[in-house]
Amino acid sequence: MTGDAPGPGPAPDDGLPPLVDHHCHGVLRGELDDAAFAAHLTEADGPPAAGTTFFDTQTGFAVRRWCPPLLGLPAHCPPDRYLARRRELGPAETRRRLLAATGIGTYLVDTGLPGDLTGPAETAGAGGGTGHEVVRLETLAERVAAGARDAEAFTDALDHAVRDAARTAVAFKTVAAYRHGLALDPRPPAPDAVHTAVRAWLAAGAPRLTDPVLLRHLVWLAVATGRPLQLHTGFGDPDLRLDHADPALLTDLVRATAGTGTDLVLLHCYPYHRQAGYLASVFPHVYADIGLTLTHTGPRAAALLGEFLELTPFGKLLFSTDAYGLPELYVVGSALFRTALAAVLGDWTATGAWSAADAGRVGALITADNARRVYGLDGG
Repeated sequence: MTGDAPGPGPAPDDGLPPLVDHHCHGVLRGELDDAAFAAHLTEADGPPAAGTTFFDTQTGFAVRRWCPPLLGLPAHCPPDRYLARRRELGPAETRRRLLAATGIGTYLVDTGLPGDLTGPAETAGAGGGTGHEVVRLETLAERVAAGARDAEAFTDALDHAVRDAARTAVAFKTVAAYRHGLALDPRPPAPDAVHTAVRAWLAAGAPRLTDPVLLRHLVWLAVATGRPLQLHTGFGDPDLRLDHADPALLTDLVRATAGTGTDLVLLHCYPYHRQAGYLASVFPHVYADIGLTLTHTGPRAAALLGEFLELTPFGKLLFSTDAYGLPELYVVGSALFRTALAAVLGDWTATGAWSAADAGRVGALITADNARRVYGLDGG
């Protein structure tokens, strides 16, 4: 395949508004070898088992289904052929071709992960959209701790850092599910407890923040700003205990934050998506997200989306890709969402359960309108 292969086609024309990807991550700028590429197809943090490959997963198959045609190759081509074509084009051109074909118009990028990753503006620019920042609380605290002299200086600097971030970021995010689990005391910690925890943390060299008192303190600092707070729930890499990431464990915190004016957005959720749907159905300030789930379930995505919609109010479900590192994951996340949404709403319309007008309206809500309202985008 030569360098004059056709560029990407236009974004899908399915009657939906441009997607708002309300939770995603930057794309790696550099070239990847085959093993490094495949490692991004899984939540595992080690190599595949002997004799296996991460391409033999629903995500791997979805990449081979949706991405090769955008680089001038047939769908389902072998991984080695696809990766060779990717190297031929180079990272920047690959990123441009893939992101331009997703139909994503707005990217809300979590900037808290390490690595040579594109930021909100660069990520969105490659896809012809607009970008906004989501600030990860634990990363922000660890950055502040690096320059803190003592506990009092840290707490003052952290308070200012969160308030400063709220001026430009569209949301905050916590990964307390990874650092401790979601069964946190829902009450704001007392100042004395915060200072005691800070002193112990700084004395230990301010390692990775896992103290539950400080995690709670971060949550309540974010809640005080009024910005939406995203919370990782459900599956992820092996750094978490899955049973500690059930969103139902947040019930007391959800009750405690009612009336604060801050919306809580439960990310990912699977396999606890029904619990998340329940919380979104009974608490006005709770929202649910399908990101990551659909990317990892492939042709089962329609079934999972249908399950999300069993209890989740239609104005409370948001689209995201949770793409990280590979532009391919933006393609897969958006393509599986579009096909799943068409299948679910098409079936319900065909049976007469829904009208076509209502199906189109709900599709637009999940695709973009809910996120625009929650995050105050474009005055929404």
